[in-house]
Amino acid sequence: MNAAREALLLPVMFLTVTLAGGLSLGPPVSFSPPPLFALILAALLVAALFRSGVLVPAGLVDASRGPLANVNGAVVIVTLFAASAQAFHLLTPAAGLPLLLFDGFLLVLLLNTLVTYPDRIELLRSLMVIFGSAFVLKFVILAALSDPTGGRLKRLLLLAVEGATLGTLTQDPLPPAAGYIAFFTLLLFLIAVWALAPPPQRHTANWRLKIED
Repeated sequence: MNAAREALLLPVMFLTVTLAGGLSLGPPVSFSPPPLFALILAALLVAALFRSGVLVPAGLVDASRGPLANVNGAVVIVTLFAASAQAFHLLTPAAGLPLLLFDGFLLVLLLNTLVTYPDRIELLRSLMVIFGSAFVLKFVILAALSDPTGGRLKRLLLLAVEGATLGTLTQDPLPPAAGYIAFFTLLLFLIAVWALAPPPQRHTANWRLKIED
């Protein structure tokens, strides 16, 4: 991996996702840490990145590397985990039945991704589907249901869920800029994960052999 990418670019991108993912536009504007379940989802995602070869710890922290290089590698891993947790925090509603449904939805998708043992390209495609689906569900469909002013999309969705109690399917209305911030935050996260280029092939092969053994 390029030294500048490892020491500067990736940590800055992951830290930006961490900060933007916990940003609450309020009022007042505040920062919220990820809940415990988001940490569990982040751990599953990091495990999937490891199994697919996107993340190879031996390429970031290893006895063959110098102390400073190992510190840089450790920072990449830590910021990756923090950004993953905040990305899931960003994608889930704050409370209620929607939170439970989203958590279950993300958990099932991540477990399915983890057990299928995807390669690097397949995992990146899966992440795009998972994040894209959750984004549309929260910031388009759920936001439309929760919009107090109503609208054509809300009326269509209400017809689709006729018989359900609307109060169990809504969330607090989101600020107009929330969806835009979330979109670019998640896009930055996916770009940063893609930029975790695999180290030399010998490292990847060694770690895959250890998993298979």
